[in-house]
Amino acid sequence: MAGVGRFHDRPRSSACGRGPKRGLRNPALGWSRGGLTSKIHLACDGQGRPLAFVVTGGNINDCTRFMTVMEAIRVPRPGPGRPRIRPDHVLGDKGYSSRAIRTWLRRHGIAHTIPERADQVRNRVRLGGHGGRPPAFDREAYKHRNVVERCFNRLKQWRGIATRYDKTAQSYEAAVALASLLMWA
Repeated sequence: MAGVGRFHDRPRSSACGRGPKRGLRNPALGWSRGGLTSKIHLACDGQGRPLAFVVTGGNINDCTRFMTVMEAIRVPRPGPGRPRIRPDHVLGDKGYSSRAIRTWLRRHGIAHTIPERADQVRNRVRLGGHGGRPPAFDREAYKHRNVVERCFNRLKQWRGIATRYDKTAQSYEAAVALASLLMWA
């Protein structure tokens, strides 16, 4: 008597109703040039104190999380009243240069200083009169963008944030939140 069949056609644990591992659905890790990394998208005030942040995988583009970070801003007012949710002015680097972001900021009445990327300048020049005018850019105001970089530097002084020892995204976000709170103290 001989049996004919292939071993790899038999149902195994994955076909027997076992689901994926719990807790690893959104680890906020992604492959980028440096390997498997995480990215902190951050908004801070003029004194370098974090207002809102979002943690994503390292392969997520900056401009895709801009609105999420901006909508997470909640600054309590001294005394009664609802929290402040809109900044007076936004300074961003070239990673945030897009028509959608500029439109969103204009629609919400927020002044902004974001430099235009080289490819956007080339496309505008190539289109000539139909390319539109360049967005306003204030060089003096942009000099204050280093406050954001200094905020990141202070956050990364925490070794756990700089090296991401945490396995889950929730633990890493909690560490960033704790460091942010201590920066306000």
